[in-house]
Amino acid sequence: MTGIIIATVMVGAVGLFVGLFLGVASIKFKVDVDEKEVAVLGCLPGNNCGGCGFPGCSGLAAAIAKGEAPVNQCPVGGEEVGKQIAAIMGVEAGESVRQVAFVHCAGDCEKATESYDYSGISDCQMKAFVPAGGPKACNFGCIGDGSCVKACPFDAIHIENGIAVVDKEACKACGKCIAICPKHLISLVPYDAKHIVQCMSNAKGAEVMKVCKAGCIGCGICAKNCPSEAITVENNLATIDQTKCTGCGICAEKCPKKIIM
Repeated sequence: MTGIIIATVMVGAVGLFVGLFLGVASIKFKVDVDEKEVAVLGCLPGNNCGGCGFPGCSGLAAAIAKGEAPVNQCPVGGEEVGKQIAAIMGVEAGESVRQVAFVHCAGDCEKATESYDYSGISDCQMKAFVPAGGPKACNFGCIGDGSCVKACPFDAIHIENGIAVVDKEACKACGKCIAICPKHLISLVPYDAKHIVQCMSNAKGAEVMKVCKAGCIGCGICAKNCPSEAITVENNLATIDQTKCTGCGICAEKCPKKIIM
């Protein structure tokens, strides 16, 4: 009987010691939590896509709470989430322009030629290391094996007739497709962009016409006819300044290759 009592006392003493130790430790090593950071994190969508430039939603929440990132930094949450976070931080959300990814290539299976038959792993990043950067004769064109499709967490990009095409309604502008494209053909453009050049080739006009029916030949007709001077031609490629474009459509009408959409 005495042994049972002793054992009970020892167990109780050990439990009391452990409880006191944990209690003291929790106070001594307590990590202060920023209530604003917690509230901001609760507003973020939780995709952890990295499109904001921070390591996940928690990283962005911490940066916003510290004033190191704007309240509308999350591309997935968009304007609505930006307003919610602004209310928490007690600041104005400001205007934000919705962005979407766009693939600058129109060289599908009918318009682009191939230099050889390829037999191997179907992956854009792998094909970028084979001769000429893949079988497509245009070295600037979309490889079409869907590395961007696999990278997109929102199912917003698909391969259609040999080239990647973005569903602008589903796109959240996270930037993962941009990062993984070995040809650097994808960029973010305003959701309501009126006209975009569907090409990224810097080859001269004659070379472009040999390999693709839909490539920019750098003729400059679009730039010469643009009334708002929104188009420039550099390195044989036309580029549209979306801040100047009025959407008049003259460039698309005049383009001899019909690659301005």
